Amino acid sequence: MNNPEEKTGMVSLVGKTNVGKSTLLNNLIKQKVSITSRKPQTTRQRLLGIRTTGQNQIIYVDTPGFHRGHKRALNRFMNKVALAAIEGVDIVLFVVDSLNFSEVDQYLLDQIPKNTENLILVINKIDKLSKKESLLPFIRDIAESYDFDAIIPISALKGENVKDLEEEINSRLPLADHLYPEDQIADCSERFLASEIIREKCITRVGDEIPYRLTVIIENFKEERGLLNIDATIYVEKNSQKGIVIGAQGKKLKAIGTTARKELEKMLDIKVMLRLWVKVKKDWTNDNHALNLMGYKVV
Repeated sequence: MNNPEEKTGMVSLVGKTNVGKSTLLNNLIKQKVSITSRKPQTTRQRLLGIRTTGQNQIIYVDTPGFHRGHKRALNRFMNKVALAAIEGVDIVLFVVDSLNFSEVDQYLLDQIPKNTENLILVINKIDKLSKKESLLPFIRDIAESYDFDAIIPISALKGENVKDLEEEINSRLPLADHLYPEDQIADCSERFLASEIIREKCITRVGDEIPYRLTVIIENFKEERGLLNIDATIYVEKNSQKGIVIGAQGKKLKAIGTTARKELEKMLDIKVMLRLWVKVKKDWTNDNHALNLMGYKVV
């Protein structure tokens, strides 16, 4: 039965890489549904985060950060996903770094149709500003160059002004029936969540280059007698990268497994037996066939 008072809206988080979209999503949902790190291009897939409060249901679309200058197949896939998220949504949150509006920001903004309704500029990381008054001329300059429906400075990390952003979003939701149960917070499977948590723990423990050449495939995900057994393979592109992920006497791989297992146990509320392997798949980030096999549907 239709509820004439229910409101439901799709809200896309769009921005260049490393502006804090996944951190913002987790803050808006009030739970961790997207992995984060300080390294660019952490998010690779489109992910829905769902927040239902009373009559309002907001379906947030987290996307990979848009970036230019990279020509590998994986990068093309991520940019395609990012641009596709602009279409068919009710509200677009265009997220930028505080006081840092670059050519990539401008290029991405130019891809948004001029007739887009409910385009909100979100200026993130204001907690890093030494002088908050420097925001005013920045906001004024941007407001003169593009007609945003609202401009809201926030700190996704500290939660500053996030409530104001939520109120702005809620005020713009269209009347529509809810699409998801009230207690559902994401559209991804626990299997996918496990692979992302493991990848996050890898990213935080390896050098700057390896995160872009690393992915995780769940080979087994099965619960037996109150114990969740997870077998996962970490794929890299070179033997040298494999050695870095494993570490001396396997210490780094063990640390990755331990932190991932603890977070999964807390998140899924079940004991976890996690087994990890590291394998080399040469040049997988630039191989469409390999990308498809690893869950990145490029064709």
